[in-house]
Amino acid sequence: MLKAIFCGLLLFAVGALREAPARQRAASRDERPGRSQTAPAAARVLCALGSTASPYNAYLDQRPTGDAMELAGKVNAALLAMCRPNCPTLALFRNSTAANLMLIIDGARTKILYKPEFFTSAYDNYGDGGILALLAHEVGHAIDMTAPPSWMKSGWTPELRADAWAGCAFAKMNLGASALRAGLTTLSKYPSPAHPSWGVRLPALEAGYTQCGGTLSLWERAARSEDAK
Repeated sequence: MLKAIFCGLLLFAVGALREAPARQRAASRDERPGRSQTAPAAARVLCALGSTASPYNAYLDQRPTGDAMELAGKVNAALLAMCRPNCPTLALFRNSTAANLMLIIDGARTKILYKPEFFTSAYDNYGDGGILALLAHEVGHAIDMTAPPSWMKSGWTPELRADAWAGCAFAKMNLGASALRAGLTTLSKYPSPAHPSWGVRLPALEAGYTQCGGTLSLWERAARSEDAK
């Protein structure tokens, strides 16, 4: 069966609905004193664009909104051809305990988790371009583990490599100047604790953008914007 990064994601999201009653019953049982509701210790954070001081609670995973799924589909369409036949399968959930936006391995599943209020704020400030950029960065982490491209620099850290994948997605989605500017601004405003400075990140984003067919003049206009500095 063909694995597609967000085709798998949509199937998992529907599956989460079917699991909801069982999860709710388990959560009710775990509300008894001495029982923890948090994710198992095996859950491993690969990237978090926010504080992970508060524990992630897997019982609070919920199906993503229709808008989030639509934008995830655009990222899927952009990057699917770049990772075939080794595309990872991801699950997308909204979760109030997520650290803004996270990529984690939880048991046998790799999940992208977003805090609803974070996505609402990012969308209000930066529109579709902002959300597309955030999702593309997290998907980039997942793809790079299974299908790293030859043009990636070996010395780049995982965060820079994910940035380069986000730049590639910008090009493949054929973002206009306004959306591209919004995407860059959003990534600059919400780094992970492991990210280097924006001046180090921007060349990696540009490399991914140009390697995947983006128009250099359009990139230069967006990158020169005061909002993206």
